[in-house]
Amino acid sequence: MQSIQIVVIGAGETGTPLLRQLLNAPFVQLRGVADLDLNQPGIALAREHGVYVTTNFMELVDHTVDIVIDVSGSQQVREVLRSNMVDTDNTHTLIVHEAIALLMMSLSAGRLVRSKHGTLEYM
Repeated sequence: MQSIQIVVIGAGETGTPLLRQLLNAPFVQLRGVADLDLNQPGIALAREHGVYVTTNFMELVDHTVDIVIDVSGSQQVREVLRSNMVDTDNTHTLIVHEAIALLMMSLSAGRLVRSKHGTLEYM
C-alpha cells in the first residue's frame, strides 16, 4: 500500500488529537512535527513514535511531502509556506489550512472541534 507523506505544524491542543489519528492510520507516513515549544504534548507523542520533531517548520517541507497540515494558527506560517511553494516551484505538496483540519477532525469526532492557541508566535 502506498502511504501519504505528511508533516504537521503545530503540536498543541489542536495538533495533538490530529497527530493521534494520523499515527493510527496505516496509510500515513508522518514525516515530522514542528512546534516552537518542544514541551507540547504532540511533540512528546511524536517522539514516542519515532517521528522527527523540530522548532523549524521549514526543515520539514520539500517536494517529497504530499501534505503539510498547518494547525499553528499563525498567518506568518501560512505566508511562508505559500511563498516557499512558489519560490521552489513545488506543485506537488498541498498545504492544508487549519480550518480544513478542524473540519476533518470534527467529522471524525461527530461534533464540532474548535482550535485553541497559546501566545507563541512562529517567526
